Amino acid sequence: MMTVAYRKQMKLSPVTSDCVLRTLAYFSIFQYPLTRQEIIDFMHPSAERDAVDEVLAGLVLSQKIFKIDEFYMLVDDSNLVQRRREGNKRADQLIPVAMRIGRFLSRFPYVRGIAISGSLSKRYADDEADVDFFIVTKANRLWIARTCMHLFKKLTFLTGRQHLYCMNYYIDENSLVLDDQNIYTAIETRTLLPVCGEGINEFVAANTWVDDWIAIDSVETRKLAKNSIPFYKNILEWLLNSNRLDSYLMKLTTRRWDRKKERQARNDQGKEMDLITGKHFARSNPGMFQERLLMMYAEKLQTLDIK
Repeated sequence: MMTVAYRKQMKLSPVTSDCVLRTLAYFSIFQYPLTRQEIIDFMHPSAERDAVDEVLAGLVLSQKIFKIDEFYMLVDDSNLVQRRREGNKRADQLIPVAMRIGRFLSRFPYVRGIAISGSLSKRYADDEADVDFFIVTKANRLWIARTCMHLFKKLTFLTGRQHLYCMNYYIDENSLVLDDQNIYTAIETRTLLPVCGEGINEFVAANTWVDDWIAIDSVETRKLAKNSIPFYKNILEWLLNSNRLDSYLMKLTTRRWDRKKERQARNDQGKEMDLITGKHFARSNPGMFQERLLMMYAEKLQTLDIK
């Protein structure tokens, strides 16, 4: 009788079944099993939340997905559960460190918001984890802010702590809405772990398109009061306040990265280095990460026969 009920529910909720499989397929790229609540949080808003439990049970029964302890995944592999638990534990130790670093970085000129991004924002860190930061700057001062911060980062190489200062994505207050709008950028936006600065909440609020991709409102976004700007930051911003300087630093940085791309320079992980630049944004894209990830996601959906 129960088997019949599951099948009936799955028949009544094909959209929910596909949404569950899509969500597990995406996170399987990162070898990251999900809990029931995480599936609900990250699945498409078209899914019927009330049907999730029965759909999950039906998918497990038909062995389309597997459940080990509280975790669901596409493969029957207990090693993934152990890997996740260890990664969560490392992340819990690393997040307070990242928070302190983020607060320090917020003191650089023209920085208006700092958030932890990447795997750490999803409470996962492997043995060689970097600490990634998403940074909002004052309008038309992104390149001055980025240059100051990356001049400092050069010093971190001397102490071997450069992996704790991965400032991968900059955006300024004039261009808060992302041009790339897909499952990857939607999840990255909604899982940002705010450190300080109202600019982060303004960024999240501006990207309402994310509501069309995932159900969760926000994982950690919370009201952040505008930081009081230290007097020395005010002085530096007054001294560096120049449109010409910002434009010059953008052109200088773009030329430098174009040369790196031409000679196929690689980072510490062996990935080809790339920086995508514009007047109001700068984002690292090593080894065309986003493009490769979306391609892998499409292939997984094809394997699952999901259109």
